[in-house]
This record gives sequence, structure tokens and C-alpha cells, in this order.
Amino acid sequence: MIAANLLPSGQVGSDAVPGTTVGVLTWNVQHASAARSARQADWIAAQPDADVVVLTEVAGGRSGDSVAASLTGHGYRVHLTDSGGKDLRVLLATRVGDLEARPLDAAVLPHRAAGAVLHHPEGHQLALVGLYVPSRGPRNRRNLDKKAFQTAVTTLLERLPGIFGSGLPMLVAGDLNVLEPGHRPHHAVFGRWEYDFYSSFAARGFADLYRMHHPEGTDHSWFGRSGAGYRFDHLFCIGDQRLTVTGCRYLHAARSTGLSDHSAMSADLEWDVPSP
Repeated sequence: MIAANLLPSGQVGSDAVPGTTVGVLTWNVQHASAARSARQADWIAAQPDADVVVLTEVAGGRSGDSVAASLTGHGYRVHLTDSGGKDLRVLLATRVGDLEARPLDAAVLPHRAAGAVLHHPEGHQLALVGLYVPSRGPRNRRNLDKKAFQTAVTTLLERLPGIFGSGLPMLVAGDLNVLEPGHRPHHAVFGRWEYDFYSSFAARGFADLYRMHHPEGTDHSWFGRSGAGYRFDHLFCIGDQRLTVTGCRYLHAARSTGLSDHSAMSADLEWDVPSP
């Protein structure tokens, strides 16, 4: 198991002073058209906690490329996976420092798993992984792609220290299309294998940032036709002794304004600088 040293807000050591704060935002953009992608990019750029961005369900063709172009126009450095125009993709972006893309070589649907290292101008580094887990799929392929991709990601989690280097803080974000055990409300359609996939992150030392700050929270990022809520979108992190998470929340305006059918999710990371 990878040791997790992530500190929630209020647990900073007495020998540290405030340092560098970076806001991280993840959002399922619902395979937006070029026009809606431009509006989404405008909304993202206006968010104070969108220094680092992970977008999922990015369209495979030119409309997906347009969100990358729009974010570039707002000053972001962008890494977008390539599905050959045949499937949905993942986008990573930053407006602070640079992104160094790292191939993850996922064994299944590799364009749904993006990796990069954030090189912050103040010298900090953060390993960044964006994931878009398939939905349960059509009746003739029910759960096949989802199970295969989840298995590939579980293997990938074991390999991340080798890909990024041991000791580097790691953030995994995206739409996992699964729920946590004990999710409220309970949705009977989900199987034990799906809950086990969620639990595999904690088993490898990753902290659920929403749960860290909202132990009893019942927020949701997507709603079905019946109006029932699902917490599909997640932020997981393994930190180091100097990394603190000062907040985590869902941004429902991303959904309520019609920009996507998913709410966005954001968190605040702070590197503390030891005192002399």
C-alpha cells in the first residue's frame, strides 16, 4: 500500500507558514458541441479555483478539440488524449506553470486515462491523472467495457509511483461512474464489483477529498430522470508532509446553468513552506 500523508485543513505543523495555493477543478463536460465548449471554457476560466483542470467526456472529434483551443485562448496549457475520433476523451490543463505529459499506457481504452506532471513556477510538482470510466453500456455490451476499464485502472494505480516517481504527490480526478459504499440514496443497480472499485483507491493510500471535508455530506454531481442523485465525480489524492487540502466542494452552477448535465467539483491544495 502507498502511504498517504495528506493533511486536511487545520492540521498544518507549527513550523510551517502559508505557501502556495492551487485550485483544482474536475468536470464532465457531456461531449459538448464546439459552441457549448467555448461557453464551458469561458465558465472555467472565470472560476477562482480552476488553476488545474481535469475534463472528462470530451468529444472525440473537432468539437472536442475546440474546448482545448478555447482553454488555450484563456491562457491554459493543455494535454488532450487522442481517441482517433471514435470515443470520448480526457483533457488536462493548467494556467499555473507547465504540464509534462506522462503516458499511462492503460491496457483498456487508454484515451480515457490521461497523465501529466504539473511543474509549478514556485518549484512544486504534482502528478495528475484524469479518468473517465465508461457507463454500464448498451444492453448488448452491458458492463463489459466498464469492468475491463476498472480492472485496467486498478492495475494502473499500482504502477503510478513508477510512472511519476515515488514521493511525488498524486491527484486522481474524474467521472468514475461508480458510487461509494453507503451512498445516499442507495441505488440497487450497482454491484459489489463497482463499490470495490471505489474502495480500491483507499486501499492504495488515496484520500477521498470530499469525504475528508464532508464526512456526512450527501452532495451529488449527476441526477437521473427520476431526480435521484449520484456522486459520480471524484477527487482522490496522496500528498506529502507539506501538502494540505483546505477545502473541497461541488459547483452546481456548472449543471444548473445548462452547461453540462454534471456539476463540477473543486478542491484547494496548499503547499506549506517550513520556517527557517
